[in-house]
Amino acid sequence: MTKEFFISDEIIQKIQKFDSIIFDCDGVLVDIRKSYDNAINKTISAIMIELFGDKVSDVVTSKIHFGLKAAGGFNDEVAVVYAVVMTLVASKKSKIQFENLIIDVINNANESGINSIDDYFISQNIDLTEIKSKLDYNNSRKVSYIHKIFNQLFYGSSLYEEIFNEKSQFFEKPLIDMDDVVLDDALMLKLKNRFGKKISTVTGRGQFAFSYSMKNFLNHIDMKHSVFLEDLSLDMAKPNPESLIESISGIESKCSLYIGDSMEDLLMVEKCKECGYDVSFCGIYGSSDEPKLKYELFRKNNASFILESIQELPKALNLV
Repeated sequence: MTKEFFISDEIIQKIQKFDSIIFDCDGVLVDIRKSYDNAINKTISAIMIELFGDKVSDVVTSKIHFGLKAAGGFNDEVAVVYAVVMTLVASKKSKIQFENLIIDVINNANESGINSIDDYFISQNIDLTEIKSKLDYNNSRKVSYIHKIFNQLFYGSSLYEEIFNEKSQFFEKPLIDMDDVVLDDALMLKLKNRFGKKISTVTGRGQFAFSYSMKNFLNHIDMKHSVFLEDLSLDMAKPNPESLIESISGIESKCSLYIGDSMEDLLMVEKCKECGYDVSFCGIYGSSDEPKLKYELFRKNNASFILESIQELPKALNLV
């Protein structure tokens, strides 16, 4: 697609008022198409071969990934894994082709995330109680089967053991090393000149994963008032606005700009505004495998500020 750039009159009027900038990480500060997105398919393959002896590979296409993310409740990549594994098992039980069933699943998904997946299969009288129990999504990430498989593949054996103090069953290279950091020194300098110390992050990542990939920039980010949702209970997940409110309050911002790449991010900002906070959303679409669809999704949902990449922020915000 041709590069698109959208900024509403409302944002143009507010540009000089922004006194802080808060970033999501995945898809914003870091391009995760070779890391997290790859981990989704590898985790599904590992689970299906271990539990059912079924060999599946690269089952999550860019369209499936986008469709689930667009629902607004799948900010956590493991939630995408859950939805697809449940659909694969439901396909086996119902004899409905996966390619057809996943379309219905996506069409019935909403911002409640995996709950909407469970509700859909209950409505179709497909009993997935056993596999739901085995995946154990809602348990602690250190205990949950589905989270453990994902984290073992994402972090690799050495990092996984360092973080969780137990050995991994896999010995492949860590997928986190495939993270492509978009932020650079030149952009950070411009952000510092404009926002000073009021630069933070509210991300679905844990602090370890964030610090590992963003190690060159930690001194320029207010880590104390950043929020790392993987380290918190699942009920704090986006679009719950509590994490963003916590960061805004911590950095004492009166007018914030949140940079995200998902519907969960946009919904979180809207919920913050409903709570009385002066915060605006900027949607990043260029790190998606379906950039045209992502841009159109943001436009359809009235995002007032849309950029291809954070590298366009200096032009958009008149940074020097």
